[in-house]
Amino acid sequence: MALLVHFLACAFGIGSWVAVNGLWVELPLIVNALPEGWDLPSYLTVIIQLANVGPLLVTLMHKLYPGCLKEYIVIYSILSIGVLSCILLAFFWDRTTIFIGASRSTAFFIITFFLSLVDCTSSVTFLPFMMQLPAKYITTYYIGEGLSGFIPGVVALAQGVGMAKCVNSSETAGNHTGSLYTEYLPPNFSTEVFFFILAAMMCISLAAFVALNRLPRTYELSTENLVQDTVVSVSSYLDNSGADLDGGSVKNNGEAVAQGRHLVAKPSVYQLTFIYFLVVWVNSATNGLLPSVQTYSCMPYGNLAYHLSAALASVANPVACTLAMFIQNRSQVFLGLLAVVGTGFGSYNMAMAAMSPCPLLHGSAVGEAIIVLSWLFFTGTLSYVKVMVGVILRDRSHNALVWCGAATQMGSLVGSVIMFPLVNIYQFFKSGDFCNTECPL
Repeated sequence: MALLVHFLACAFGIGSWVAVNGLWVELPLIVNALPEGWDLPSYLTVIIQLANVGPLLVTLMHKLYPGCLKEYIVIYSILSIGVLSCILLAFFWDRTTIFIGASRSTAFFIITFFLSLVDCTSSVTFLPFMMQLPAKYITTYYIGEGLSGFIPGVVALAQGVGMAKCVNSSETAGNHTGSLYTEYLPPNFSTEVFFFILAAMMCISLAAFVALNRLPRTYELSTENLVQDTVVSVSSYLDNSGADLDGGSVKNNGEAVAQGRHLVAKPSVYQLTFIYFLVVWVNSATNGLLPSVQTYSCMPYGNLAYHLSAALASVANPVACTLAMFIQNRSQVFLGLLAVVGTGFGSYNMAMAAMSPCPLLHGSAVGEAIIVLSWLFFTGTLSYVKVMVGVILRDRSHNALVWCGAATQMGSLVGSVIMFPLVNIYQFFKSGDFCNTECPL
């Protein structure tokens, strides 16, 4: 029975961010088909931020009307919306309409908003539901949450990318004065199939939730002193740091928790300021600034470079989070240096985007390899920093985590708001055709 619950918890966690992660890794194929082209990622970053209205409403309901909002109903609703949205996306992702005198991907944007609404709202509903189960299943849930980024990345790698080749139009026109144009070969399976795979994963998550929600209450309460065991398990998992669960304390095992709290010194005001700065900056870079221009930094090197950077970066995130579970370094000096290293990779990516369509080493295999590795290490290093600052704040207090969430959203919002006008209004970044772009040596 325990093994089955572990499996269900993992499958449930997969549905947390699988849709949005899937969209990001599929962008290398989508940008060539939709009218927004290379500007598409900047639209996605803004849409995802707008979808935070979901968790905001859930939080307000809990504050204003305690006990009125049934968590399981919200989870049923958002998972069902996620399944339906993925199916609709498979049929309508490439449909366009004329808006303000230009062709727009209206259907794609609307459906993406609902998918983002599902994933953002999962952050404030899935974990509270899992807290009803013994603490050992929380770790399994987190593994599933990591797989929500890992699996779409692996599927995208298996899908491959439409390899590009340069074709002379004179080959079909029968003359020798034609110009080169880029022809994209089809991937191993279509974008529609990819979205159906996402829908299947959402269905698995929904089925797992149905099974978890129907667990007999006798099983849920079968462990004696469940609350005490939960506190002990959590404090053990946090290296005896003594997590503060809503300011409450348990009389039994109180000495063990107290001893755990003394093992980790609480950060000072200056250290907290630095930690929150890291939270704002790292999330601004990873959720707003750099994703908005990933096309401009990668597409000049070809579709394959963009495909690999998107897929491998999606895999690097859960790998870094898993690594942080086993190798924890709370040194703020180390985290600061790691953030600087990650920022260095991000700066290279931004510089290549600014130089588009003629970045460094354009047209060479070395240039392709460097940009892919740069995105990989950018995502991996800053993901580790995000996890560790969360661990530090979690050990301080519940309120510290609340402010951490606020700083995360603020950083993501600021990054998205800064980049959107630079990309779409001032057109600071330039797109180009891989075959027709002539760059100076």
